[in-house]
Amino acid sequence: MNAPVLIAGFTLGPVVHRGGMAVLREVTHPDHPGPLLMKMPKLAEGEDPAAIVSFEMEQMILPRLTGPHVPKCYGTGHEPTPWIVMERIGGGSLLPMLKRLPRGADEVAALAAATADALDGLHRQGVVHLDVKPSNILRRGTEDGPMVLVDFGLSRAAMLPDLMEEEFRLPYGTAPYMAPEQIMGIRGDPASDLFALGVLMYFFVTGRRPFGDPQRMAELKERIWSDPVPPRALAPECPPWLQEVILRCLEPAPERRPASAAQLAFDLRNPEAVALGPRAEKLRRDPWSKRIQRRFHPDFQPQLRRKAAALPQRDAPIVAVALDLDDMSKEMSAALLDMVARLLAIRPNARVACLNVLRTNLLRPDNTLDREGRNKHVQRLLELRHWSAPLALPEYRLTHHVLEAVSAGGAILEYASQNRVDHLILGAKAGGITQRVLGSIPAEVARDAPCSVTIVRVREF
Repeated sequence: MNAPVLIAGFTLGPVVHRGGMAVLREVTHPDHPGPLLMKMPKLAEGEDPAAIVSFEMEQMILPRLTGPHVPKCYGTGHEPTPWIVMERIGGGSLLPMLKRLPRGADEVAALAAATADALDGLHRQGVVHLDVKPSNILRRGTEDGPMVLVDFGLSRAAMLPDLMEEEFRLPYGTAPYMAPEQIMGIRGDPASDLFALGVLMYFFVTGRRPFGDPQRMAELKERIWSDPVPPRALAPECPPWLQEVILRCLEPAPERRPASAAQLAFDLRNPEAVALGPRAEKLRRDPWSKRIQRRFHPDFQPQLRRKAAALPQRDAPIVAVALDLDDMSKEMSAALLDMVARLLAIRPNARVACLNVLRTNLLRPDNTLDREGRNKHVQRLLELRHWSAPLALPEYRLTHHVLEAVSAGGAILEYASQNRVDHLILGAKAGGITQRVLGSIPAEVARDAPCSVTIVRVREF
């Protein structure tokens, strides 16, 4: 009989779900009665590195959340693979309901109000979900139990670094539910979650998604200027007050949506209190001419006016240290640690971003696994964590980034520019004819960096 597989004292059981980015397994632990689930990212050949970065975000965010609307976290770890253990929510998600659409207005309003309660609990803790959809909304216990939000890999937390924004330029989310400002790369506004909930309500009432299922960026951007078919045109039994609420949630400008998730929940439970406007009686989309006018009018860019996200940001400088994990001596490793410690003594509120560049090929496809079958991205993250451990910084002040790029110098410079790094630290390379002729990465970075740069050299005796 095979011995049970343990990770950090948790005994692994069968796989219960395989998602697009992660796997869920039953686990048990003598100190926790359960039922428990362990979540692990998918690390097979060819997996998107965003899956690993989003998993790191969830590892930071979930342990900080409390209350009945989120699963309780029992621990996180990085070896032998990244993992999170959380309580297993037994009520099931809203996903099976999609097989029996449309639903009645009263049922949709009740489901949406309970979901708005969950979003209110999340927003009050400084977190925006940014991936609200039926599969990420679970019922705790009975039909009358509170809604539980899961999967925080794409979320934005006010008091934590945003790894997804720092490492990727394209927006991530579920296309039918993404708010206009989210598509434009603006993260952190609670109104984005209300837009997604508006999409869900529209879908459940009519059986159709308001903006379809776009696959290209140009199609995604259409929701900025093109209004959906009013719900009552597709489902005449939808009451005017509910159409008013749904279309208010789907406004392209965040400031025109409900003021908060709590206000939305109140409106859904108190139809008589909903102020009815032109939206309530609308039975057709806006005329083609009006949509075209919005499409090309320079002032109709409401999402850009919300560039300053509603969530507060930490006022702290960023010190980035770039490490060559393939060719770094013990002496250089110690010297870089010492330099970071010196800068932290001068700038005690600074965040340290540890960078490594995983070189990719320009023409031929890249292998994401090494010869032992381990994910290269994850292994480098582990090496960065081991290197930075002596700094003993809290998680919100220490992040680790594996940048996949053809050019190491270009990747470091782009990270520094996009994230407004205040100080870059790199290790000097040993001299040689190749470097004298072609130059070096530290020299390239020092020449073109938008910030202060320190080149650390190991003294030779």
